[in-house]
Amino acid sequence: MTAHPSESKDTMQGIPVSPGIIIGKAHLVDRSRVKILYQYLIDEKLVSGEVERFEKAIRMTEQQLQTLKNKMPENVKEHSFILDSHLMILKDSMLRESTMRRIKEEKINAEWALKKSFHEIRKIFAQIDDEYIRNRIQDVESVSERILRNLSGEAQENLAEIRERVIIVAHDLSPADTTELNISKVMGFITDVGGQTSHTAIMAQALEIPAVVGLESATARISDGDLLIVDGSTGEVVINPDDAEIIRYQERQLQQKKYKSSIARISHLPAETPDGYRISIKANIEFLEEVTAVRDHGAEGIGLYRTEFLYLRSKGLPTEEELFNDYREVAEIMAPEPVTIRTLDLGGDKFTSDLQIANEMNPAMGLRAIRLCLREPAIFKSQLRAILRASTFGRVQLMFPMISGLQEVLQAKEMLSTIRKELDSEGLLYDENMPVGVMIEIPSAVTISDLLSRHVDFFSIGTNDLIQYALAIDRVNEHVAYMYQPFHPAILRMIQQTVQEGKKAGIKVSLCGEMAGDPLCIPILLALGLDELSMTARSIPLVKNIVRAIPLAQAQQDLERVIQLSTAKEVRDYLLTRMKKMIPELGEKGFFPA
Repeated sequence: MTAHPSESKDTMQGIPVSPGIIIGKAHLVDRSRVKILYQYLIDEKLVSGEVERFEKAIRMTEQQLQTLKNKMPENVKEHSFILDSHLMILKDSMLRESTMRRIKEEKINAEWALKKSFHEIRKIFAQIDDEYIRNRIQDVESVSERILRNLSGEAQENLAEIRERVIIVAHDLSPADTTELNISKVMGFITDVGGQTSHTAIMAQALEIPAVVGLESATARISDGDLLIVDGSTGEVVINPDDAEIIRYQERQLQQKKYKSSIARISHLPAETPDGYRISIKANIEFLEEVTAVRDHGAEGIGLYRTEFLYLRSKGLPTEEELFNDYREVAEIMAPEPVTIRTLDLGGDKFTSDLQIANEMNPAMGLRAIRLCLREPAIFKSQLRAILRASTFGRVQLMFPMISGLQEVLQAKEMLSTIRKELDSEGLLYDENMPVGVMIEIPSAVTISDLLSRHVDFFSIGTNDLIQYALAIDRVNEHVAYMYQPFHPAILRMIQQTVQEGKKAGIKVSLCGEMAGDPLCIPILLALGLDELSMTARSIPLVKNIVRAIPLAQAQQDLERVIQLSTAKEVRDYLLTRMKKMIPELGEKGFFPA
């Protein structure tokens, strides 16, 4: 397995999205965008034929996606909703009808019309603040590319036909691509683009194959047949490693498998430190279908249920009954464990509704989340009624996102009070004591957390957005992504202030950002006194095991030192050194970068 003399060892760093270590040969897959060679005007008498050509490509795409859905392996069938969303995109007016209208009115060929429609949708999605929802444009792009291939007759490699054990290397993979993967042959994959919230990442996790995304230049630096080491826990990719490196990773690979197997067996035990401090560990979900995995991984409830998907997959706004049925089912399945439902955290994009919201110069700070809901009370009322009605079927908690000031909380609670009276008059039941909380994800909310704490039952710190707003960076912008630093002293101080104000008011404080599932962050989050952490389900066994290994007294001593440090690098380096000392097996097994 020695690297070829003409090959040099190369190491790349990407975003880890599905854990595990694999060693194997690279198989480059061309998933580059379809090149539209011709953009041309058409004669009036050819318009109907061009529309029919486009509709035929739509039908072909629909058949292909339906076939992929029907052939999905049993272990990922619970994620078939991803392909359902692709099928819905096919039928949405913003893509289908807009393209046909452009063909008829602008008299241009179908490929050109589709391209223009997609670019218009991309502009709309760029206005969405929530990273997970914003990244759904990747699904629209995937569907558009499939239609373009059917229009052009340009075939692409069928991943199901791969006949040897390989690691896929691609610029990007769509969820449809990942459903085709034969995991007896495909060991894992790496891509140039992508993030932790992409559907491709979700599918990799469901298939339980290692994956690293966001490598930027993997397809340029890796040749077909190169030997690769991919570490889905740290995001490291080694190209043409030497024998010593191969042996080192093989040992790590074996140790990780044994360790994960051992902690999975005890994942349902509580997260309690050796000196008796217990913290609740919950899961973040986006879809009803994820609830089974939540229970399997030992979650003690759902700390964040993002509710945007029902709004995105509907041609119009979802009805109160649709929302109610979804929330009720989640509450029933999780009972008696709590479910925290976050109200709509989405901007007024035309793709999902008839709202006439103008384009904004700075959409990340524009009309969205609680701001949109208060401006559009009919939308807000429908969701609040559904949540209240579902509250009698389990332990439901309600949470308002993107709170920047007290007035928003007072207005939202006033509307909630009005709806309670309506339900009383209609004879509909609800939990009169349902807890109501707010997301702390804007620096102003941290500053006035003492004021907010008097009016709510709990805080939930959303560190993903808090870090972006506090440090003025866009984590999906490759030029400044390196500045996304959870260990920045400002962030740690904000979390500390929020927890302190929550404790003074006697309310619970949770944290539901990616920090909650980061092994390096656990000692600090414990020491800060958080009541609960909420994360992706697959992170739960490891986080619980870390909590059970660290005495709270020791974590508090480390916090005293950390608070005195001046930079994010100093904090990270200190925590890495401490964690390797406190839980050496995690360092030895490669759960931290070298």
